[in-house]
Amino acid sequence: MTSNYKAVYEQWQQDPSAFWEKAAENIDWIRPATQVFNAESGAYGRWFDGALCNTCANCVDRHVEAGNGERLALIYDSPVTGQVRKYTYQQLLVEVGALASVMLDAGVSRGDRVIIYMPMVAEAIIAMLACARIGAVHSVVFGGFAAPELATRIEDATAKYVISASCGIEPGRLVAYKPLLDEAIKLSSHKPDGCLILQREQLSCELLAGRDADYAELVGAAMASGRVSECVPVAATDPLYILYTSGTTGQPKGVVRDNGGHMVALRWALENHYGMKPGDVFWAASDVGWVVGHSFICYGPLLNGNTTVVYEGKPVGTPDAGAFWRVIQDHKVAALFAAPTALRSIKKVDPQGEFIKQYDLSAFRTLFLAGERSDVATIEWAQEKLQRPVVDHWWQTETGWPMSGNPVGLGLLPVKPGSPGVPMPGYDIQVLDDEGHSLPAGELGNIVCKLPLPPSGFPTLWNAEERFHDAYLSEYPGYYATADAGMIDEEGYVFIMSRTDDIINVAGHRLSTGAMEEVIGGHPDIAESAVVGLADPLKRQLPVGFYVTNDGVDKDPELLQAELVQRVREAIGPVAAFKIAIEVPRLPKTRSGKVLRGTIQKIGDGVDWKLPAAIDDPESLAEITEALVRKGILKRG
Repeated sequence: MTSNYKAVYEQWQQDPSAFWEKAAENIDWIRPATQVFNAESGAYGRWFDGALCNTCANCVDRHVEAGNGERLALIYDSPVTGQVRKYTYQQLLVEVGALASVMLDAGVSRGDRVIIYMPMVAEAIIAMLACARIGAVHSVVFGGFAAPELATRIEDATAKYVISASCGIEPGRLVAYKPLLDEAIKLSSHKPDGCLILQREQLSCELLAGRDADYAELVGAAMASGRVSECVPVAATDPLYILYTSGTTGQPKGVVRDNGGHMVALRWALENHYGMKPGDVFWAASDVGWVVGHSFICYGPLLNGNTTVVYEGKPVGTPDAGAFWRVIQDHKVAALFAAPTALRSIKKVDPQGEFIKQYDLSAFRTLFLAGERSDVATIEWAQEKLQRPVVDHWWQTETGWPMSGNPVGLGLLPVKPGSPGVPMPGYDIQVLDDEGHSLPAGELGNIVCKLPLPPSGFPTLWNAEERFHDAYLSEYPGYYATADAGMIDEEGYVFIMSRTDDIINVAGHRLSTGAMEEVIGGHPDIAESAVVGLADPLKRQLPVGFYVTNDGVDKDPELLQAELVQRVREAIGPVAAFKIAIEVPRLPKTRSGKVLRGTIQKIGDGVDWKLPAAIDDPESLAEITEALVRKGILKRG
């Protein structure tokens, strides 16, 4: 098939407003926009200004009204509990409408913020849609985060309501959510009015009188009485959700996503980038706590009339390295979206792809990879074993949908392993040097996107307009700074090489080393610390901490490491995968006092590095090298 990409991209370039106005015809509007793009609104302009809409109506109600109520909407597949549940669009409407009624009874209304702190269960998606139905703004928090992280989000969002569960389930262990939620509310200066708790049979919890309510009891009663709340009209520019992402200061950044542009972009992406047709089964093997879960477990597939899969399991261990292929077979999955880490996990256990041969993958068309840089070896392994197109693509929490990729729906372009493809319509991606000058093809620099961002691009950070400008717009005026470094080749393919700040990528999870340093620095024996992400063949990066103790401290380094690991686990959660802390006499710094984290990382990764011109004491780098040798991370010589 010849790709139509070039012609479509040129259509967007010639008239962006007309391009997105045409795409918006696939959305049901209560009132159409008075301006497709209002350049005078917000920091860089707003999309579909003046329009009224409802995201839940477009995800659920309109499919039922169109006579597709019996089409499968959602499949919950949980190898950790042995359960599979399926919901048609009609059944999903009943569940969502009932939960929305319960929330209205609790006093939640348009514009109120709702924290969703849930495991990978169908009710997490239902909760998101119920918020959208009544115009409430949801903020989903990944269930692996510890109480202090949850407290920060409750407080920043001033959440009126919390929807949670009694526990999450990991292979071989249960994670009690309710004690974490209770502690988070205790830590937060802002207190929610109420909490709705999904009791799971694997580990139930006590409900606090006057604050907590039982999910099954209230939603069940609403369903029994046939209550389905009406969809509340909201402005296209009203927020649909807040998604907190790690910030360089350790203080989370609340990325705001609006309603109208979000729907237009995701509907376009499902059809044109991912090549999905209504009725196809789409599976994003992610978590609802991350942007992939928002865009491509919940909203995108349902907007497009697809069946979406909610998977409560792992790539390996639930029960084996054939888990993904079993799900694809059982549910006739057409496309899988996964992080490269998941594929590396499978490849490590099953390098010959023997499990792949055991399953019928005849419905499976495409594997999509994103969330971190996809290494060439993993892509080539997947191509060989699956005999399917393997499509890398790149985007961010801030954009909500692919910035670059290989648009299957427009016809596949040649795949270049190591590149996440070409810019999607809406994105004018460029490479600049540190002074803001454009760099020629093939030269490494700062990846930026010329403003305005397309529909779904975040308009601001929650209650942090100045921080929004400082973090994203001020460094390169007229451009959105992605904080990624890379290059664009002669044929227009984008290559993303690394982050330009201290956000590291652990198994697809973006985590702030600054936040970890803050936790380590809180230990009474620690004077200062630096955390860097060192390369790891399985998780992509693992955080390694370097610390300097206070004068007079004489503690066994192994004991101190254990204490620091425990502190990070309690403050940030097991998702941080922090296991190594190394004592050093001092941290290498510039004369102005900036810690040379980039140089430390290069030493730890064993790659070539140059002596920084502004270093205060070059001997400090030799001390870092020696410490890494002692720890067994580097080989001597």
